Amino acid sequence: MSQYTVAELVAEFLEKCDVDTAFGIVSVHNIPMLDGVARRGKIRFVMTRGEMGAGHMADAYARVTRKLGVVFTSTGPGAANAASALVEAGFASSPVLHITGQSMTKHIGRGRGAVHDVPDQLGMLKSISKTAYRIGTPDQALSILKRAVADALSAPRGPVSIEIPIDVQKSVIDRPAELDALVLPITALRIASAAEMDRLVALVSQAKRPMLWLGNGARDAASAATKLLDLGFGLVTSWAGRGIVPDDHPMSIGGLNGTGAPLVEAFYDTVDLLLVVGSRLRGHETMDATARLPKNIIQIDIDPLANDRTYKNQAFVCAEAGSTLEALASKVKGKISIDPKFASEFKAMKVAAFEEFRQTLGPYASFPDQVRNAMPRDAIWVRDITLNNSTWGNKLFPLYDGRSSAYPIGAAIGPGLSLGIGAAVGANGRKTVAMVGDGGFFLNVGELWTAVQEKVDLVVLVMNDGGYGVIQHIQDATCEGRRNYYDLLGPDLKQLAALAGIPFMQVSVASTLGATLSKALTHKGVTLIEVTMNSIGEFPPYFPYSKK
Repeated sequence: MSQYTVAELVAEFLEKCDVDTAFGIVSVHNIPMLDGVARRGKIRFVMTRGEMGAGHMADAYARVTRKLGVVFTSTGPGAANAASALVEAGFASSPVLHITGQSMTKHIGRGRGAVHDVPDQLGMLKSISKTAYRIGTPDQALSILKRAVADALSAPRGPVSIEIPIDVQKSVIDRPAELDALVLPITALRIASAAEMDRLVALVSQAKRPMLWLGNGARDAASAATKLLDLGFGLVTSWAGRGIVPDDHPMSIGGLNGTGAPLVEAFYDTVDLLLVVGSRLRGHETMDATARLPKNIIQIDIDPLANDRTYKNQAFVCAEAGSTLEALASKVKGKISIDPKFASEFKAMKVAAFEEFRQTLGPYASFPDQVRNAMPRDAIWVRDITLNNSTWGNKLFPLYDGRSSAYPIGAAIGPGLSLGIGAAVGANGRKTVAMVGDGGFFLNVGELWTAVQEKVDLVVLVMNDGGYGVIQHIQDATCEGRRNYYDLLGPDLKQLAALAGIPFMQVSVASTLGATLSKALTHKGVTLIEVTMNSIGEFPPYFPYSKK
């Protein structure tokens, strides 16, 4: 029997952390660790075509499972290739563990030109990760592994990187007995004090027309948030917070959070309290904090840096969302007196605002309903940054639970296919639909073969307009209509699907989208649908690029 090494410790440690899936590429500087994973046979390793795709897959897997996402890369260029994925995982507060190799210890930082050696790899990893560590000696291995995973899983969650030199991976050690009863030093979530709750209750009890704004940090607060809605609160969410309370709740407008929705912004003028929970009030959704939100804002967030980060608040409670909202709902019950007209006015606004926004979509106005009606209620909705997602995908398409959504929060074009694959791997029987643009799809098209090899159940919905459609809108608004560098030559998608050995369907008439998607969803495995947007019609410019 082979001797126990640091590499095998890594594999066993991940198992003890309930990791059952990892993503990545095998390479010269991670072979010992992945050999350990393979020999132990308890972790599924998804072989990707690039480190960027692997990182996005681990991120989406973490989002839909609420578990630790794990990605293995090679060192140097391989680790650098994962950078954009780690940045996105940071935007999403996804607990992702990035494990990379490193040159032999004796070569690190000495400029000898060792294979894959780059100056200050650890510094690069620190700049794109929540924290980053190097296991410099075999006896540090378990303690640093524990610290890294605890960092990833402690609020606010985020991506953490570890580099392990190849000679350290191969080092023989005694198996740590601590693995038999492993305890991770995860930082306990802060609970609001009695004094903080008393002040919060006093402020909230004065409201007559209150609303909640739920962000990604409130993802575990669904039950408590629903109790506040039952007391008469209205609800709006960030795009990352969608589905925490089902979007079809009559007192929720979901992700139609104001920007480009005049009726919503006008309604905010009548709201006397906006309770913002676990949200950055991101610039992408508030037009860099220029959206007209209610003036009386109270924030609840586990991160003390959230205080006054975007909009000025009147009070701030640094505490875990679920327990704080649960206590608040219990304590304000019977004390708060909601305007009797508020609920009916909110519901009327919801109907009118959704219809007003739908009318801005031109020939695509039926798409939200067609796609939603075709998908099972528990299906996972993954999107790339596309014209369709930046409009109806984020704002009108209803979601019904907080683990049914993944999109590039950092607004990058290209992660959609990889996010869809990672979500499908973690879907546990649920259907997954990934809507991507042709520009984003072609950026990572090689990962289509990852999906095929792994036999994931995924529909890839390619909204093909022959280029970067949103760039056209921005250039029209900022360059006096001069359009440059937006058109793309891409492969014939029917031939591409044939090459991959997967079913292909095409939509060139808007009214057929739903039926086509329904048919695709009956197939077990990967299916490719192309929506030929140039046949359907030009996509109207959306706010703020729409013509005045």
